[in-house]
Amino acid sequence: MITGSLRVRLLLRQSHSLKDKRQVVQSIKDRLRKGFNVSVAEVEAQDHRQLAVLGLAMVSNEATHIRLTFEQIVAALRGHPVAELLDHEVEV
Repeated sequence: MITGSLRVRLLLRQSHSLKDKRQVVQSIKDRLRKGFNVSVAEVEAQDHRQLAVLGLAMVSNEATHIRLTFEQIVAALRGHPVAELLDHEVEV
């Protein structure tokens, strides 16, 4: 069993309140769960209205599968119309 984690920092420039942020973050979390079968949680900066830090976790029997999935997630987040990907960290 191999576990992997991905930490992403997102900038939400159009978020003017925590309510706006919650809507965008919830949408991103739902899409990632459904599209990539990963666990997702907001792990830091919950009180910052324009910054979201998400932690993602995945379990597999192959490290290459985890890395490939995380690469696809990062690519999907780079193309998000509202959230700007600031940086990411991967551990497998």
